[in-house]
Amino acid sequence: MQLKIVDNAPSRKLFHKVPHIVYKGDPNWAPPIEGMIEDTFSPEKNPSFKNGEAIRWVLTSGDGKLLGRIGAFINYDKSNTFEQPTGGCGFFECVDDQKAANKLFNAARDWLKERNMEAMDGPVNFGENYMNWGLLVDGFMPQGFGMPYNPKYYQKLFEEYGFKMYFQQFSYHLDTTLPELPDRFWKVAEWVAKKPQFRFEHFSWDKKDQFIDDFATVYDNAWRFHEHFKPLDKDDLRDFLKSAKPILEPEFIWFAYHEDEPIALFVMVPDLNQILIKMKGKLNLWGILKFMWLKKRKTMTRTRSLIIGIVPKFQRSGVDAAMFWHLRPVMYRKNWYKEMELSWAGDFNPKVVSLYESVGGKHTKTHYTMRYLFDRNKPFERAPIINAEKVGEKK
Repeated sequence: MQLKIVDNAPSRKLFHKVPHIVYKGDPNWAPPIEGMIEDTFSPEKNPSFKNGEAIRWVLTSGDGKLLGRIGAFINYDKSNTFEQPTGGCGFFECVDDQKAANKLFNAARDWLKERNMEAMDGPVNFGENYMNWGLLVDGFMPQGFGMPYNPKYYQKLFEEYGFKMYFQQFSYHLDTTLPELPDRFWKVAEWVAKKPQFRFEHFSWDKKDQFIDDFATVYDNAWRFHEHFKPLDKDDLRDFLKSAKPILEPEFIWFAYHEDEPIALFVMVPDLNQILIKMKGKLNLWGILKFMWLKKRKTMTRTRSLIIGIVPKFQRSGVDAAMFWHLRPVMYRKNWYKEMELSWAGDFNPKVVSLYESVGGKHTKTHYTMRYLFDRNKPFERAPIINAEKVGEKK
């Protein structure tokens, strides 16, 4: 078997070809847009390169057959917030061959060790955790946009190499065609929504910079007590808005204010995977035309919530219900959206798990974030439970 660093056009082509081999004939897999993956590995496009680095490989057999791929990366702003400096591996795809998987994992491990890392998480993203984060272990069905899908045998490949589950990620689904939430929920939501000291506003492109600032304020205040907290890089948010603009619905993104100070946010997006599953990962001219046609035909009937955050002082004020109250008439008007995916909630954050269950969400999918300690004699510890009284509802 031979590893090749992805550093030119032919090797990039091979990198994108691997998943088409792994998922051939799998109706649940939605081919990701190749350009978005390339942006992840581009220092000009990915803000994580400000204080980070990344590399990727493809693996072939002796006769040139493609066997797998993997990326490794370090965000130095985050890696040293753990007890042991921790890098990441991701974009892992591999045939059902433990030796091939080990070869890929070894490449990522050795590269990280050379840069003084002592552990690696995987499969994760070189960026924020709402995209391409986690190993699917339960709920092998079409995934929401940004949520990873993989064959069942991947869990065996990771565990036999030595990865252990660091935390679980739960996804919940709401069927919006079923009877609504109890009247009491909506009465409380309306009561809070109409309080004069509160104001609610959805995102708009003409005030993009203001909303980016408001998002950062809520994010930093809501999660500042998290053990591994780092302030939000606004460039990450700008990058997300730019890449997701073709599918964003401004009325799916809500902010709550108290005396004009931002105190809460909710972000939901249409499920682009419902279109991508009908394409082949390429967004050339024909692909763009096909995308616009499918979007116009209202092919996207699901949504995915990316984040809900509330600053600690207002976590029991009912502003979360009030944001849903404002979202309610939007969903009535856009009634082609039949299902909402609430993803993801970490098992380390019982408060957000409770929230998703309280609004009627049904647990349908589980992903694992795995961790591999380079010192095989070091005791393994799971992700600590968040103090729900101090932090916001981060995924």
